[in-house]
Amino acid sequence: MGESLRTRLFRWAFNLWPCFRGTGARVTSIAADWSEIRLRLPLSWRTRNYVGTIFGGSLYAAVDPFYMLMLIHRLGPEFVVWDKAAAIRFRRPGRTTLFAAFRLEEAEVDEIRRLLQEQPKVDRTYTVELRDAEGVVHAEIQKVIHISHQMTS
Repeated sequence: MGESLRTRLFRWAFNLWPCFRGTGARVTSIAADWSEIRLRLPLSWRTRNYVGTIFGGSLYAAVDPFYMLMLIHRLGPEFVVWDKAAAIRFRRPGRTTLFAAFRLEEAEVDEIRRLLQEQPKVDRTYTVELRDAEGVVHAEIQKVIHISHQMTS
């Protein structure tokens, strides 16, 4: 699915946001229904570490917020969505531009809604890989996302 005007504007604004801009990464697309986000993380003066590869902090920071944002947009305002935990596994040094694709299937969103009818909160774990242009995995990041119903007063 392609971008909508709204997600294109969100992508543009997000790439200018100082917290994300500092990672050196750039969001390249956000699906109109928030089911997929793609980004690229180049090796550049902003992301290069002492030994000439992509800094581990850039690898993690580049992918940090996206599953949380996708779930916020897919589930709607009646839900609270927070990052709860994360882990990164470095597979290979990043010596070229790396790419990530975040996907959130409709079945996953339906399952979260179903689980939240039975219990007050759920934690879901998602994995994203940073890959080079040939598809070789350089880093694997797991995100644990907490989801619950919004408290009403």
